[in-house]
Amino acid sequence: MSTRQKKIRNTSRLLIPAVAIAFISYFGFHAIHGDRGMNAKQRFVVRTAQLERQLDALVVERKYLQRQVNLLPPGGPVVRDMLDERAREALNLSRPNEIVIYDYR
Repeated sequence: MSTRQKKIRNTSRLLIPAVAIAFISYFGFHAIHGDRGMNAKQRFVVRTAQLERQLDALVVERKYLQRQVNLLPPGGPVVRDMLDERAREALNLSRPNEIVIYDYR
């Protein structure tokens, strides 16, 4: 009677650790560089700071415009100078003999 013994190869011993290392490397890479990884969080923080600065600027501009609206008479006729000023600023126009001074606050 003969018995056959299966010889264990070195490659089969390394197969499971190699596959495990591949999975860990794949998920580790995406944990750092993926869409929801650590680098994405840093980009999110930077973008949030930019948008907050932009919001602050828009709030200041809105307050300025609200002050300008409050200068208009309620329910009455529009002051021609205010209308002329707004139209010129919106259209970026001026007369040839005018000096334009912009006051951005």
